[in-house]
Amino acid sequence: MDTNTNLDRTPGTGRTSEQTDALIALLDLGDELPGAAGLRARSYELLGLAPGAAIADVGCGAGRAVGEMAGRGARPVGVDLDERMIEVAGRRWPAADFRVAGAYALPFADGELSGYRAEKLYHILDDPARAVAEARRVLAPGGRIVLIGQDWDTYVVDSDDAALTRTVVHARADLVTGPRVARRHRNLLLDAGFIDVTVEVHTWVLTGAAAVPVLADLAERARSAGSISAAQAEAWLTEQRERGRRDRLFLALPLFVAAATRP
Repeated sequence: MDTNTNLDRTPGTGRTSEQTDALIALLDLGDELPGAAGLRARSYELLGLAPGAAIADVGCGAGRAVGEMAGRGARPVGVDLDERMIEVAGRRWPAADFRVAGAYALPFADGELSGYRAEKLYHILDDPARAVAEARRVLAPGGRIVLIGQDWDTYVVDSDDAALTRTVVHARADLVTGPRVARRHRNLLLDAGFIDVTVEVHTWVLTGAAAVPVLADLAERARSAGSISAAQAEAWLTEQRERGRRDRLFLALPLFVAAATRP
């Protein structure tokens, strides 16, 4: 779930519009997985979301969190570097505020915001510390920051071929700019001078056929990277499809939620 992957040929990223649309479809799938809505709701609680609160959702993707926070009475602004993402988000949530910008140069004045949220974004950044420093700049004293991300080495998949599964998972992780950045969220916040830093782990456990597209993406990325053959990818995915059909599939994905206060 490369949620919020900002790499495009859309200006400033590295994706074609077709690649962005495929990513949006994957993001939509992730947003509907069991536990996803609860995780978003928890992030709003950690932000201390209040009516009228000015919140940035950085790497907002297709804008679901922005729409939900607006529905709770806040004044969220969705920010994403991908113009296509912002276009789709604006169509889906026409009353919300969306802007094209990156995590290193946010379109806000110093101390303008009471909240900063970034979900599944930092793994694509080449300088996460710079993004955290920018978050601190735009937050007012007492403002809250919430970072949500996965550790790309920790897909837990039941399979008859453990060795091949390890290869698939690690090959996918190796394609990510910062596959283990979620482990660093706490230290990034502390190093930037944030206080009241907390970390939670929310693990999604998926056991049905709905998880197969997630596993298919893992297998295809590993195959396209040359880490496994097409035959290996197909054999691995065939097993997972059969597990899904027989209700024997098991995928667990830990999501790490770090929160802190700007002093």
